[in-house]
Amino acid sequence: MSADRPHSLWSRAAQRFVRDRAGMVSAVVVLGYFLVALTVWLGLGGQDWGVLGSDSFAPVSAEHWFGTTRNGQDIFARTVYSTRTAFEIGLVVAVSSVVLGAVFGALSGFFAGSWLDEGILWLKGVLDAIPFFLFVVAVAYSMQGHPLAMHVAMIATFWTTTGRYVRGEVIKLKSMEFVEAARAVGVPQGAIIFRHILPNTSHILLVQGTLVFVTAIKAEVILSFLGLGVQDGVSWGLMISQSTNEVTAGFFNNFIAASLAMFVLVMAFNFFSDALQDALDPRKVSA
Repeated sequence: MSADRPHSLWSRAAQRFVRDRAGMVSAVVVLGYFLVALTVWLGLGGQDWGVLGSDSFAPVSAEHWFGTTRNGQDIFARTVYSTRTAFEIGLVVAVSSVVLGAVFGALSGFFAGSWLDEGILWLKGVLDAIPFFLFVVAVAYSMQGHPLAMHVAMIATFWTTTGRYVRGEVIKLKSMEFVEAARAVGVPQGAIIFRHILPNTSHILLVQGTLVFVTAIKAEVILSFLGLGVQDGVSWGLMISQSTNEVTAGFFNNFIAASLAMFVLVMAFNFFSDALQDALDPRKVSA
């Protein structure tokens, strides 16, 4: 395989992605959300999300674009700040779980049939067998309500799917010529795994990262709604939870703002993931 071959494969994948209109539109939408989150990180927007006001249930106006809550808090500011919360949770969980899944999957695949492989497969089976929300409750209780309990629970369960995909790919890759050549010249096993084999699973890791990102955001909304998620800030899940009392009073702004913001981002990321998966499909890229 020539040195230019990997670069040509990535170039073909990029060309396929650019030709996918749905993928490009979704990428622009995701980028827009990221820029909103970036303004919050830089302190340029959404900073007054917790400020209480005297205008309870104020309607949409030039001063309050989405109206206000029962406590007079600006819904638009809360929606903007929650975008940062969504990206923080999505990125932390996606990167951590994908890295963990890549390492465990690579070790399991390279040493397939060994005690190490059996141990990792057993661990994945145990984690997959535990109901997710029950596991979150157990983690939250053991960490005494720590704000990162939700993150730890997600990372501990979401890595298994990535690990399973990477294991299968590594089993296939370890019998290829470039790995045999590395063994022949005395390259250590650790270097073979992490410098030669694992980089060739990057297409799997990239797609899995986008999928886990979306899953983490949806899980956070459910967990925050149940009181097991975000503890020291605001999120779309907390806004929806708060809106349950407001809806009974005939005020839907809080619910609509949080639900619509989450829906658009999740849908855009789903389309983005699908387009990315099609573009990186080895059967199509190598054609």
